[in-house]
Amino acid sequence: MSAGPTWRLQPGQTLQYRQWDGECVLYNDLSGDTHLLGEAAVEILLALRRGPATRDALAAMLEAEFDLDPAELGPETDHLLQHLERLHLVDSTAC
Repeated sequence: MSAGPTWRLQPGQTLQYRQWDGECVLYNDLSGDTHLLGEAAVEILLALRRGPATRDALAAMLEAEFDLDPAELGPETDHLLQHLERLHLVDSTAC
């Protein structure tokens, strides 16, 4: 299995957010945009705030935090990372 890219927060992103009832409103201080995110997306962002991580490490974190079907874990992690990348909250670097 390939290690794949390493994911990180966009440099300068501070993650200003408010969370309740499984949803989060996050302000992207780099773009000025506000986003409505689910708990799993926020957990990925908080993990990346601690430092860069691989998709597999983030998937393992999601598995520990949420009751996800193991068959859905990889695709769901990929979906969340791609979504966060489109919002310009995270980016990836080749290993």
